[in-house]
Amino acid sequence: MIEALECAACGASAAADRLQNLCPSCGGPLLARYDLDRLAGAWRPADLVGRTRSVWRWREVLPVAPGEEPLTLGEGGTPLLASRSIGPALGLSRLSFKDESGNPTLSFKARGLAVAIHRARALGARHVAIPSAGNAGSATAAYAAAAGLPCAVAMPADTPTPIVDECHAYGARVELVDGTIADAGAWVRERAGEEGWFDVSTLREPYRLEGKKTMGYELAESGSWTLPQAIVYPTGGGTGLIGMWKAFDEMEVLGWIGRERPRMVSVQAAGCAPIVRAFEAGAERADPVRDPVTVASGLKVPAAIGDFLMLSAIRASNGTAVAVDDDALLDGARRLAREEGIFASPEAGATVAALPRLLEAGIVQPDDAIVCFVTGHGIKYPVLCGGDPGRVS
Repeated sequence: MIEALECAACGASAAADRLQNLCPSCGGPLLARYDLDRLAGAWRPADLVGRTRSVWRWREVLPVAPGEEPLTLGEGGTPLLASRSIGPALGLSRLSFKDESGNPTLSFKARGLAVAIHRARALGARHVAIPSAGNAGSATAAYAAAAGLPCAVAMPADTPTPIVDECHAYGARVELVDGTIADAGAWVRERAGEEGWFDVSTLREPYRLEGKKTMGYELAESGSWTLPQAIVYPTGGGTGLIGMWKAFDEMEVLGWIGRERPRMVSVQAAGCAPIVRAFEAGAERADPVRDPVTVASGLKVPAAIGDFLMLSAIRASNGTAVAVDDDALLDGARRLAREEGIFASPEAGATVAALPRLLEAGIVQPDDAIVCFVTGHGIKYPVLCGGDPGRVS
């Protein structure tokens, strides 16, 4: 069970027994902390035998009390699929895809929102709200419906129509906002206080990260507690990358893994690549992108509150950050469908597009164990489904 919250920016502590957004001292993101020293030795991998393969399999390091029934729609426990075609074609002998598209609401966002809304309800939230460029909105709407909570979702007006329709189907109030997810976030924050909404934006509350970190626990378990050499991750707000890095640190304290870490690779769209620019410039924070342009709505995040955490993890792991253009990421999504049988979102296609460049730069080696994340399903994207003049053909 969670012990306290700690600010990732200034180190200040905050109480974990009431609703919290950002650090009251400096406005930084709050991270959940557990008594890992006590858990070490008392909780072992053998204790996982017989447990359901879901996010809540890891409940000892999640914000759920003993005996408390978690909010769930069956999220987590997704497959790690060995590449049949793309890897061999590139000369990569151990390329795999962590396929998150089978989660509830068809994306990895289900992990974080299940935990965030479970905890929000437990702490007394009466209404949740989120700005979203896509799948986080539909996941929030679904889990709010399951929790019996009203929900507001603010989305850029160019969000793919199937995702907007999905949010409506779950009963959410949907506000389409001119501009980017940053403008949608401003809309939510303007109203949250006066309306009594609890904001579950990326890293503006502590618990979405906890759900996302379970991807790191699953990777370790699937490798018999040995991590891959590289993780290639499509990055918008970056909660999954940050969460997995947190999971690796936790598992080391628990004694489940050693000090070795995967090289963390952030992949962004060329038209919205704040992390790539900051990484290349040697900066600790990323300047916002003024006019982001990409068909990959989940990558259209002009500024991320967790930018410094992403950059720190990338550098500490000897990883990198790369940008790929829209034609390349759409081609990557097409290859996943036609060569691997995985109908993936454009964001996932970006990881495939990045692989040749990573090989050329020596970031990955032909015999490395490499995991690319398929963060969502392609069915929600008209650009992949024939509903857009620029569709993949």
